[in-house]
Amino acid sequence: MENQYGQPPKKNSNVIYFLIVVVLALLGTDVYLYLQKNKSDVRIVTQQDEQTKLKADLDSLEHQVELVNAGKAKMSAEMIAKNDSLKEKIKVLRVQLAKGKLTKAELVKAEEDVKQLRYFVTKYTADIEELHKQNATLASERDTLKNNLATVSKKADTLTKQNQDLDAKVKVAQALKLATSNIVAYKIKGSGKEVDVTRAGPAKKIKINFTVASNTLANKAMHDIYVRIIDPTGNLITAPDGGTFSADNTDLQYTYKTSIDFKDDGTEYTIDWVNPTPPFVKGTYTVLLYADGSTMGKTGFTLK
Repeated sequence: MENQYGQPPKKNSNVIYFLIVVVLALLGTDVYLYLQKNKSDVRIVTQQDEQTKLKADLDSLEHQVELVNAGKAKMSAEMIAKNDSLKEKIKVLRVQLAKGKLTKAELVKAEEDVKQLRYFVTKYTADIEELHKQNATLASERDTLKNNLATVSKKADTLTKQNQDLDAKVKVAQALKLATSNIVAYKIKGSGKEVDVTRAGPAKKIKINFTVASNTLANKAMHDIYVRIIDPTGNLITAPDGGTFSADNTDLQYTYKTSIDFKDDGTEYTIDWVNPTPPFVKGTYTVLLYADGSTMGKTGFTLK
């Protein structure tokens, strides 16, 4: 009786144990699957966050590049090439992001590329700033140089004018001037002898006697002397072979040209002039002498 009643309970106990094991196994599987799902969700969220951050970094880098792009016209060829290279690298990374999901390895590589790009953009921006500073310095130096040149040019013009004025004054100071003068008319006899006259009829020539005022600035050398003789009617008497000269900033015709050897020793000079269009007429003649580009003096004579 005891064996018949003890057998069934043992069999029921084994079934219960088996069911407990199965339940525990199912619970373990559920827990494992739940944990794996959580890991997957975390990985996906983490990669999505990293991709979002990567996109934000690219936006920031591209904005920095565009900021310096405004000064591209003032950049060197090397900087322009670097600028274009950076923009191309950012474009490539954007294409990779646009594909959707990046593998962990691709994401790590992209992040490394962004780090390198950030370094180059930082250096690139610093180079542009340095270039701007150099340009500003050069512009300032250029303006200073232009001002200095303008000042020097103005001083040079002033000195040139002063030198010209000084040269003009020196020339005036060096010019020969009459000290004394007198003119005598002569008739010429058949024998060739000259006799002074005061009447117009017999007069054939005149002698212009003069001395030159002492002048230590004047060159002790030969000086050209130009003579202008104005007849009583106010007309200049000219010779067929006469010419022109310049004096007192004016071009003039002369009646006669000769030269004297000036030694600044009080020497008296005589200029003989024979009237090429005789006869002389009654009245007063005006005689002007010129040397060294200015008037030496004026004298005259009268014939009855």
